[in-house]
Amino acid sequence: MHKESKTVKWILIGISALFIFFMLVLPLITVIREAFRQGATVYAQAVKDDYTIKAILLTLEATVFATVINTFFGLFAAWLITKFHFKGKKLLGSLIDLPVTVSPIIAGLVFVLTFGRQSPLYPLLEELGIKIVFAVPGIVLATVFVTFPFVSRELIPVLEAEGTDEEEAAALMGAKGFTIFRKITFPHIKWALLYGVVLCAARAMGEFGAVSVLSGHLRGKTNTLPLHVEILFNEFKYVPAFAVSSILVIMAVVILIIRSVIEYIGKGGKKNVH
Repeated sequence: MHKESKTVKWILIGISALFIFFMLVLPLITVIREAFRQGATVYAQAVKDDYTIKAILLTLEATVFATVINTFFGLFAAWLITKFHFKGKKLLGSLIDLPVTVSPIIAGLVFVLTFGRQSPLYPLLEELGIKIVFAVPGIVLATVFVTFPFVSRELIPVLEAEGTDEEEAAALMGAKGFTIFRKITFPHIKWALLYGVVLCAARAMGEFGAVSVLSGHLRGKTNTLPLHVEILFNEFKYVPAFAVSSILVIMAVVILIIRSVIEYIGKGGKKNVH
């Protein structure tokens, strides 16, 4: 029986390793290899190109805005859902998960219909000088939409497991709301919050579908890194396309390292608490 379980264990390990190699490691190796296929000079030229730099800056801008907005929203939404009882609570929880179930392309089309020229809101937006579709605000809006469940969905299970006993005891002793949050609630959720922020940022950097619909593909103005890669690839500029793709790969690796560090520290913190 012991030999059989050991055999099954190594078979499962082998299957997992093969899957990870062919689905993750091999594509990443291919990206790096193709990026440097014509040498470091061509790679540097592609990375230092003005359009690439603008795409990187826009990607970082959209990621920062989406992460900050969704951190506040996720924290408030998780607090509301776990600490209060009200009608429509389940509906709110379902709506938070909506971006996960709706195709990003559909989300982009919805925003075009809501804020585009055919929308009843368009005359008001034009009068106020606000442009959303085919502009940077649209990129940010699309990125916020596709990423806003990540922080709240990391916090809700932690807050539910924590319960309300400690907060209620502190309130009975005269502690105010912000003090209760800072000294009792936040220490329990800080690692989950950081983990959600990292996941949100990672998803924001790689967003393509909704952003593609809202951007208008204006090179140097509304193209994020994934859109810039698509344009280069469609123009048969394969080496520059892979060179720019490698930037996204590097960002993904950095995010992965940060996530692993947070997981490691968070588990250590939990052991110390117990």
